[in-house]
Amino acid sequence: MNVETLTPYAVFGFVTLLGWWLLETLANRGGKIVERLESIRRSPGRRSAEEIERKNNPWSKLVETASTAGKVLEPRNEYEESKLRGRLAAAGFRSESAPAAFLGIKVILGVACFLGAGGTLALSGSLDRQGLMYTVIAGGIGFYLPEIVLTILVNRRKKAIFRQLPDVLDLLVVCVEAGLGLDQAMRKVASEMRETCPQLCEELAIVNFQIQMGRPRSEVLYELGSRTDVDDLRTLAVTLVQAEKLGSSIAQALRTQSDALRTRRRQIAEEKAAKTAVKLIFPLVLFIFPGIFVVLVGPASIHISEKLLNR
Repeated sequence: MNVETLTPYAVFGFVTLLGWWLLETLANRGGKIVERLESIRRSPGRRSAEEIERKNNPWSKLVETASTAGKVLEPRNEYEESKLRGRLAAAGFRSESAPAAFLGIKVILGVACFLGAGGTLALSGSLDRQGLMYTVIAGGIGFYLPEIVLTILVNRRKKAIFRQLPDVLDLLVVCVEAGLGLDQAMRKVASEMRETCPQLCEELAIVNFQIQMGRPRSEVLYELGSRTDVDDLRTLAVTLVQAEKLGSSIAQALRTQSDALRTRRRQIAEEKAAKTAVKLIFPLVLFIFPGIFVVLVGPASIHISEKLLNR
């Protein structure tokens, strides 16, 4: 084997060892810092039951490992950090360690796909220049795969909240017209529709908790719309705040908003139904029309070809 043949293996081995050394250094440094701070803050005899359970929980250990690895990709400013937290909150991940864990998962998947693809190509003996390119592509796919999954989760949660909102608003109207205040009505709806509308009831439960902690209702409602990234919830928040400031009927505002949402859902369904004819053209042309053409024209073409050959 000459030098040109051994060069790809040497490059891959060097990059692998370098990545492993970086991850090991970050993990050891983070673990030592955490252990030192914990030893200063608490004595060994005063460890709480929650801390022992957290250390024995494999999911917590996995989150801590991912958070440590994610320090490499920490946001450079507050705007990027708030943007990342907003996307994670829209997907339903609101813990403090969610951004670091998400970035850590990106790093771990990227390195794992890179090493897995490179190791597979090296064992098969095809780790040449093209194989290195495939290895880098596999690492990039693993790195950006969490972004794709997060986008899918955000869109799915937004669609679920949009579908659940009219039903929740109807029950809110009933509760308000029955004599309950808006806070008590949201608390009642969050408890009664927890099984049928889990995503929206979870957000309403957060709103109720924040109001109980003393935050202004208008601020909490505005934050609800921005946290879920659903335009209809933003409109609902503005409507409720304006109704409260102007002294108009909250029940009437909720009823109007519910009717508008149902009208919009019907319009979206009609729009999708109108697009069905256009979307059916492609499967008809690619799959159905060739079969019909073969069935109808095939026997005639065979008969014509036999007649021409007999002549």
